[in-house]
Amino acid sequence: MKKNMGNTDKAIRTLIALIIAALSYFEFITGIFGNILLVLAIILLVTSLVNFCPLYKLLGINTCKTKNN
Repeated sequence: MKKNMGNTDKAIRTLIALIIAALSYFEFITGIFGNILLVLAIILLVTSLVNFCPLYKLLGINTCKTKNN
């Protein structure tokens, strides 16, 4: 897997995941909608940790400014 996510993209994804987790923890979002958002938050966090987004690969998007190895 080649990196296809830049630092800004990673920061935004991490921030969104943390906001969703906080909203779920303080029970602002609950039920099925809350569970779906938590799954989305986990996906965002994992993709930001590994610097790779499969959807970006399918769409040909690359926000990483460094040269791929």
